[in-house]
Amino acid sequence: MFYELSIAWKTIRKEGLGSLLKKLHIYFKDLLLTVKFFFLPRPAPDPNSIIRFTLEAAGGLICPGQFRSELTSLLVWMRQRPSPRAVLEIGTARGGTLFCWCALSAPEATIISVDLPQGIHGGGYPSWKTFLYRKFAGPKQNIHLLRSDSHDPVVLAAVKKFLPADGLDFLFIDGDHTLDGVRRDYEMYSTLVKTGGAIVFHDICTHAGEYDCHVDKLWNQLKKSHEHWEFIEKPAQGVYGIGVIIAK
Repeated sequence: MFYELSIAWKTIRKEGLGSLLKKLHIYFKDLLLTVKFFFLPRPAPDPNSIIRFTLEAAGGLICPGQFRSELTSLLVWMRQRPSPRAVLEIGTARGGTLFCWCALSAPEATIISVDLPQGIHGGGYPSWKTFLYRKFAGPKQNIHLLRSDSHDPVVLAAVKKFLPADGLDFLFIDGDHTLDGVRRDYEMYSTLVKTGGAIVFHDICTHAGEYDCHVDKLWNQLKKSHEHWEFIEKPAQGVYGIGVIIAK
């Protein structure tokens, strides 16, 4: 409840009452869509079906903040590899990518989400959505939702506690997009990825200055010394882009 109240007060101060009313409309729409979500048939475990579900079937409730072609290419790439048994996502927001990881992970996988309420690059979701996101997991999957700062050593310790002994198969970094922020996420959590596992970055394209997004700087350093893939719709698009490196 504190999250919702703080967002409401921040909206009134910065944008006015009219903007708050619009956001309340979206908020209650999401509540109604959540009820509908539980009655929707789950998609087949293939990339196109999963993407179509997240973008269309749920009415925008769990829409991923990604270009469709880029995310589809990543999911196709994932399908060519063994299904992940341990996944960590840093930056969840509306849950679209979290749903994808659950859909493509092994039946008994552990999936962990870390998301900072009111994070500077779009993070944060209301506490009631934890109930929705837990339903993304399959019957035997274990999902853990940490609404906290990924840079906090306490959070790192919690992630380690949830992981299997051999570590992560898949790490998705989409949290703090400042250079220092993304570098800290990489340095803190890449050590948990087993050799041969995937470390995935979102927003690797060069962004305009107002976004304060500098993932590209770290990405361009790392790809020089790692086996890597880039999924970018258009070279000069100025937003988004997905990069994958393989842990050594």
